[in-house]
Amino acid sequence: MRPLDAAMAESLGLRAPIVVRVNPDVAAGGHAKIATGKAENKFGVSLAEAARLYANASNHPHLKPLGVACHIGSQITDLAPFEAAFTRLRGLVESLRAEGLTVERLDLGGGLGVPYFDMPDPPTPGDYAAMIGRVMAGLKDIRFAFEPGRVIAANAGVLLAGVIHLHERTDGRRFLVLDAAMNDLIRPAMYEAFHDIRPVMTTDAVPVPCDVVGPVCETGDTFTRDRLLPPQAAGGLVAFMSAGAYGAAMASEYNSRPLVPEVLVDGDRFAVIRKRPTYDEMLAAETLAAWL
Repeated sequence: MRPLDAAMAESLGLRAPIVVRVNPDVAAGGHAKIATGKAENKFGVSLAEAARLYANASNHPHLKPLGVACHIGSQITDLAPFEAAFTRLRGLVESLRAEGLTVERLDLGGGLGVPYFDMPDPPTPGDYAAMIGRVMAGLKDIRFAFEPGRVIAANAGVLLAGVIHLHERTDGRRFLVLDAAMNDLIRPAMYEAFHDIRPVMTTDAVPVPCDVVGPVCETGDTFTRDRLLPPQAAGGLVAFMSAGAYGAAMASEYNSRPLVPEVLVDGDRFAVIRKRPTYDEMLAAETLAAWL
C-alpha cells in the first residue's frame, strides 16, 4: 500500500479497509496487451510481497486488510490459467490465516472469453463456476468476488456502419470504405481483434475478398483485410458483431469525429440512450487559457 493511503486514513481518523492485489505470474488473455497476470506486467505484487504487505497492514493503526485479489487478463478461453492462479491465491489465503491473520475476501479476477464468431465456443460461466467450486472447496468464512468481463456484454451490441464506397484498384485489391472508423471501434487497430461483419440486407451475391476500412487519414484505420463479403454499394449498411464490450467505452473524438449515438433496442422498440454530439457541443467542452 502507498504511504499516502495510510496518511489519508489517519487524517480522517479512520482505519481504511484494503485488499492486496497479487500478481500470480500466470500467462493468460487473448492478446499480450490484455494479459495482466504475468510477473512482467505492471499489476499487483508477488505472492511473497503480498504476504509481507498484508502482515504489515494488519499491524497498522489506520489500515485494515480484508483480503487479496488478482486479475490475470481478458478474453481467456481456457480454464487452466484461471485454475493455476486461483490455486495460488487459495494457498496465500491459507498461509496468511496460518500466521493468525484475518482474510475475509477473495477477488478472483480475469475475464471469460467471448464466443466471437471466428473461434470455438469458450468455457461457459457454468464451467467457470464449477472449476472455482473445485479449487475453493472447503475454504470457509470467506466472501468471493468475480470479474467475468466482456462475456456479459460483448454479444449484446453491434456497431452499425454505412458504406461510403467500394474502391477497386487496378491491381485487383478492393477497399470497402465505411463511415465508421477506428475512433468508433478501436479494438481491431489496437488488438488485431476479429469482429464478424455482416451485411444488413441479405444477398445471394458471391462473396469477394476486400479490406474493410474507415475514412480516417491513417493506414491503421483498417478493420480487417481480405475479408470475404458480398459486394456492397454506397448507401448499404453493415453490422460489426460483438461490439457491446469496449466499443463505445473506448471510442473517441479523434480526427474531430463526433461519437456515434447509442441506441437501445428491445424487439420492435428502440431509444437513443446517448445522442451524437454536435460540433458546437464538442467545441464547448474546450476552454481558452486565461492568458490567451
